Order: sequence, then C-alpha cells, then structure tokens
Amino acid sequence: MDTRLTAERRSDAGKGVARKLRAAGKVPAVLYGQGLDTTPLTVDSRELGHLLHGSAGANVLVDLIVDGEEHLAIPREIQRDHIHSRFVHVDFLAVSRTQTITVSVPVHETGEAAGVKEGGVVEHHLREVQIECLPQDVPDEIVVDITSVELGDMVHVSDLEPPAGVTIITNAEDAVLSVVTPAALRVEADLSVPGEEGVEVPVEEIEQEEAAEAAEGEAEASAEGEGSPAAEEAGEG
Repeated sequence: MDTRLTAERRSDAGKGVARKLRAAGKVPAVLYGQGLDTTPLTVDSRELGHLLHGSAGANVLVDLIVDGEEHLAIPREIQRDHIHSRFVHVDFLAVSRTQTITVSVPVHETGEAAGVKEGGVVEHHLREVQIECLPQDVPDEIVVDITSVELGDMVHVSDLEPPAGVTIITNAEDAVLSVVTPAALRVEADLSVPGEEGVEVPVEEIEQEEAAEAAEGEAEASAEGEGSPAAEEAGEG
C-alpha cells in the first residue's frame, strides 16, 4: 500500500541545525537514487511515525512529495533515539515500479515445533533475509511453518517459501533456526552418557595440576606476609 508523505527541502546542515529541527518536531532526511542528486529534506516527525508504524515497517512504499513533485521511495537507514523515543535521521531511496530492488525482510515462524514438545527450544540464527523484487511486491515478512521440525532439525534459507515475484538472495545453505536441547541439559548429557564411562585422566597430569596449585597457594601466602613488589609500589604511590 502506498503512503503519501510531504517533505520540505533544507539548505542548512550541521548538528546544531539538526537539533533545532528535531526540537521543532521535524526529522532531517535525504532523498537519493534513480539518477537524483542527493537532496537534503525534512519531514514531520509525527507523520513519519505513523508511516513506519504500519505492518510493513521500514519497507513501506512511500509517495514522497517534494515541491509538489512525487517520488516513489522506500525509507532506508532509519536512525532512532530510543532513549527519547524519536527519529534522528532517515534516508529515502527513490525507486521505480519497473525495476527490482534488494531489501531485508524479517523471518517469522508459525506453529509449535514437534521438537519443542519433546523438551527442545527454538534457537534463531537469522532474523531476516535479503530479497529481490519489485518495490510493490516487497512482503512484510517471510513466514515459515515450524510445526514439523523435530529435535535436532534445522531450517535453512532453502526451506523458506517466498511469495510470488520475490527471490531470496541470502545464501541458501545459511541456517535460519534449529530446535535444540537446552544448554543445561546438553551439558548434563555430555557429562553422563548412559552405557559409557568418563574419560580417564592420567595420574601424572593430576599430580602436576595439584603441585601447581600448591605452589600458587604458597606464593600468595608469602606475598600477603611480606608484601609483593607491586603492592609496595602501590603503597608508595
């Protein structure tokens, strides 16, 4: 869905100017791409918030109005001040409805994995993937059903099914998520495997470790009693 947003050209730059703009409820921005010279702009902070609040988020398609002229664009490089809950800066990339673009979209899983019912947990490796498509075909997200994922299974990029007209260009072999045994349980399983004995440590190694620990203890006791060089230097300082 297209969204209209009015922008104003700005001639001044610098941190001081940017602070004054933000104090006045404006957000510094730039428009570039499609053979345009980089154009400094300002947009209304509240209108920008409404625009990005929708489900499409940063991939929303915008009809950016500059001096009465419309530019089809997508917000890129959105900078936010999360402490004060405000936008700091935003870049708008001018696009064409007939030329493909490359953007990142989030991956969202649905369903409860079979492996989770067996005591496993979902471990995420990729939260988003890069796609290529026409601007009007950019999806809000790529959905993957993990209902049949068993304990120990892994979902790869190649397992994702993008909408029509969308090509995923992230490496197909990259892992998106997996269902694994919780870390604490994995450690316990590694320490006591049924039917197997623990690894035997040579007596010589144990004796060497004990001797080293005893030597360290004696050195620490001596330092406390007589004062180490480092401690004496610290005391003189």
